[in-house]
Amino acid sequence: MGRQTGRRDWIGGLVLCGTVALAMPGQAAQVEDLYEALRLDEMITVMREEGLAYGDELAEQMLPTGTAAWSNLISEIYDTERMGTIVEARFAQELSETDIAPLVSFFQSEPGARIVELELEARRAMIEPRVEEAARAAFREADPDDARQQQLETFIDSNDLLEGNVASALNASLRFYNGMVDGGAFVMSESDILQDVWAQEAETRSDTQEWLYAFLMLAYEPLPDDALDRYIVLSATEAGRDLNRALFNAFGAAYDEISYALGLSLAGQMQGQDL
Repeated sequence: MGRQTGRRDWIGGLVLCGTVALAMPGQAAQVEDLYEALRLDEMITVMREEGLAYGDELAEQMLPTGTAAWSNLISEIYDTERMGTIVEARFAQELSETDIAPLVSFFQSEPGARIVELELEARRAMIEPRVEEAARAAFREADPDDARQQQLETFIDSNDLLEGNVASALNASLRFYNGMVDGGAFVMSESDILQDVWAQEAETRSDTQEWLYAFLMLAYEPLPDDALDRYIVLSATEAGRDLNRALFNAFGAAYDEISYALGLSLAGQMQGQDL
């Protein structure tokens, strides 16, 4: 799953999710168990913390005088209940036909539970700019031939994490532009927006790659090699690939809504409106 970047991640899925639950109650219960084992509600709380920090960055860049209204809008946009509704519904929808028993078993026991804990700790820590920069610096100084670096490269490649995060970031940027245009901040055609977003691809890719390695290095530093190897093997299974897709699509749906709302709200603030 991606994070909100400086170059920018509700209701429709609920009906289908409810239908799946009625048709396959056992599957729905397992999906709920997996959702809880992955502690996705806690990750959504971290997303809110990241979003509040990003909102401050946007204000510094585009609302130099700042407004109390903007702070309130950001808090409403990163509402954990609404975000959780999107993520949980899409997550259940994506995994409705997947045999997730091996995933539940892995993440309810070691090393899966430890991996989830480490990822949450690292994600929270990297909200602090000094921690993120130190993690990035550690990656830049790392030996690419080091055994752990090779493991991380395999993990990233097997899960298509770089491509998935780049695509998510560019799509979130597109939605942000759409919101700005719809909010009247400026006039751009859809083709102009696409051209501008695509012009960010190389820089977005470079930044995403560095952030991704920095995050994984920080998160998995205490993790034994054999535990990471087990995770890599699981990720390469059909269930593992389905889980990865489900996470990208679930959080991507939330980030898309958030990015559009950010653009729309920022446009209103720039024009002195209180949306």
